[in-house]
Amino acid sequence: MTDPLRLDRTARAVRTGGVSSGPIHDAAWRALEQALAPAIHGRVLDFGSGTGTLTRRLAAEPGVTEIIACDLAPAGDAAALPRVRWITTDLNEPLPLAAGSVDVVAAIEVIEHLENPRAVAREWRRVLAPDGVLLMSTPNIEAWRSVLSFTVRGEHAAFRAPSYPSHITALSAADIRHVLEESGFADIRVTYTGHGLLPGARTSWQSLSLGRLRGRRYSDNVIAIARAG
Repeated sequence: MTDPLRLDRTARAVRTGGVSSGPIHDAAWRALEQALAPAIHGRVLDFGSGTGTLTRRLAAEPGVTEIIACDLAPAGDAAALPRVRWITTDLNEPLPLAAGSVDVVAAIEVIEHLENPRAVAREWRRVLAPDGVLLMSTPNIEAWRSVLSFTVRGEHAAFRAPSYPSHITALSAADIRHVLEESGFADIRVTYTGHGLLPGARTSWQSLSLGRLRGRRYSDNVIAIARAG
């Protein structure tokens, strides 16, 4: 018998297209480079790999020994790359990986799609080796664009149609810290992508201000880096 819940989750995963914007990936990559200096290395879990944008970037890093790409959506062409192992799985459920088996978990723009952020964070912590690194990003509900949307419409900008019901879990920076601390992470650092749109416009704050407006109120996405405590 086909599981209706799994069908619904799969449909939502496919609907998103598995693609995040370039500024999000670029900012997340810079944060990962800083956390793993001098070079990105080890066994990396690309949690919510989508169409494989991050997977392909990781595959070009000589210090990365293996990339485990996990998503509910069907595998893309990145699955055929050397050192890539693609696992099709429901990210709301426990991962088919041993405890302490990866050095890095990268979860770019995925937690907002999932139903229980604390359960997800505990699973990240479980599969990470001691002192392993977590990189995550999610829509920033504290940006002016989202604050205004919530004030006027009662919904955060990234959680209105057509993003809903693909985006179902909205987290503030404080929520992220609480979730990660409660799940056994330490050295939690929250940063922002430095790219965000004006409310109701296609123009970014950065183009309007020649790059001077950045940070929490002017970034559409938030990034967190933490270590397995």
